[in-house]
Amino acid sequence: MKGKKEKKSKDKTGLISVKPSGLKEGDFFQQVYDIVRKIPKGRVTSFGAVARCIGTGKSARMVGWAMNASHLERPKVPAHRVVNSLGLLTGKFHFETPTKMEELLASEGTKVMNDKVVDFKKKYWDPATELSI
Repeated sequence: MKGKKEKKSKDKTGLISVKPSGLKEGDFFQQVYDIVRKIPKGRVTSFGAVARCIGTGKSARMVGWAMNASHLERPKVPAHRVVNSLGLLTGKFHFETPTKMEELLASEGTKVMNDKVVDFKKKYWDPATELSI
């Protein structure tokens, strides 16, 4: 119809509701979980890579918050496969024990030394490339 405008949803404040990715539908944390669930066993990615894949490159810290909140999600979210941009296990204190993240990575064949993924560049999985986004 000519002249018909698309109705935009507004939140409680009366502002238009737009997600961090720029999408109007879908939850930011859910977008993060969907990507992280696709990381293959034995591979790792970074908080920033997940954020860039969603289209919010400056939201790496929010990806970290999503990982911290992921423990009760079903299906499970392999949060142990998300590390910082240098391969450091910066999220390890958010697991049941300080060594749990390293144990989970080791069980998948990823070696860790001094809280850093060994051969990080070889183990690195870039969701934007791997998912052809």
